[in-house]
Amino acid sequence: MIQFEKTILANGLRVIVHTDRSTPFVAVNVCYNVGAKHEDSSRTGFAHLFEHLTFGGSKHVPDFDTPIQNVGGTNNAFTTNDITNYYITVPANNIETALWLESDRMVGPKFTKKGLEIQRKVVIEEFRQRNLNKPYGDTWHLLRDLSYKVHPYRWPTIGLTPEHIEQATLEEVKDFFFHHYAPNNAILVITGNIAPDHAFRLAEKWFSDIPEREIKNLQIFPEPVQTEGRELTVHRDVPIDTFYVAWHMSSRLDEDFYAADLLSDILSGGNSSRVEERLVKGQKLFAEADVFLSGENDPGLFIATGKLNEGVDFESGRQALIEEVLKTAEAQVTPHELEKVKNKVEAEQVFNEIGYLEKAMQLASYEILGDAGQINQQADHYRNVTADNILKVASGILCSDNCNLLNYLSLKK
Repeated sequence: MIQFEKTILANGLRVIVHTDRSTPFVAVNVCYNVGAKHEDSSRTGFAHLFEHLTFGGSKHVPDFDTPIQNVGGTNNAFTTNDITNYYITVPANNIETALWLESDRMVGPKFTKKGLEIQRKVVIEEFRQRNLNKPYGDTWHLLRDLSYKVHPYRWPTIGLTPEHIEQATLEEVKDFFFHHYAPNNAILVITGNIAPDHAFRLAEKWFSDIPEREIKNLQIFPEPVQTEGRELTVHRDVPIDTFYVAWHMSSRLDEDFYAADLLSDILSGGNSSRVEERLVKGQKLFAEADVFLSGENDPGLFIATGKLNEGVDFESGRQALIEEVLKTAEAQVTPHELEKVKNKVEAEQVFNEIGYLEKAMQLASYEILGDAGQINQQADHYRNVTADNILKVASGILCSDNCNLLNYLSLKK
């Protein structure tokens, strides 16, 4: 059980504190409720751009890394389709350095044409290296666009196209910041060697004078129920034929999510999983194969993918993996399989609760979903899943009308 205390400042900033006396450090984690799904479809990649912009200095701080390094700390950030998350770890007696930096980041970055141009080039180059020039780099662009027609999950975090960042004006960038990166759209989590009362006083000191802002989120329309299967075939300069099959599934807080998560582990969670034993090691059809969840907060995707071994017929290999997945919609999993994956999930949760930084990020992510207390309920959610639950979820989502198939073929063949 992770104990924590929570308060809300007058400007709307939610502050969560967890004390962990086993470490001499503290983590300062600021999570903003803004990700790729909050972007306009004509200006995608903005949330990811801001992850870069805010490390280029803020209103009063020219450089974030040096002050942190000077007090023995580290810092980083990540952006997803749902959130933007910044985190700093420092020795507990240097926590005010971290709070000073994060509060100034919230006040605003240095908005200059030169600064925007520098980070614009960095982001565009990252787009080209990771998504345009790297083997299989455009997979998520293709698969998301195939699977989603309405919901903004149809583009990945980096954006639909580099032209959206190339064409962004300084005024558009400012507007996006001041309507999303605000105390009333953020969660501050402090974990580690600090008492809650002291942490709350410091949060008040450093963040209370930042005014709340008007949050302008575009309306996010739910993805309509898919009524027919979709298929896309592309040819690329890649060494191995591969494919991706995606089925729409539930949202992160739906009870069906936990059954789907365990199902993915039964299929490919480790060396004794069905796909690994039967198709990778047994029939030797794949160099690698995987079944996993996209894991977003809104309804996401249940995905199966495989890279075929040399000489394996593409159609036969693809059908073998799809049939292995579909079997779970026709017959219950065994008690041994279910207990094995439940134990695995519980072990992973215990491991994740050891580190003070991991706890900070988990508390923030569950608070974004509506309740940080969910961190203490996850084990029960998974433990309560039955074989019938898994059969129900599998038969509900693993159908041809709900299927999106991406065939990613090698030009060399």
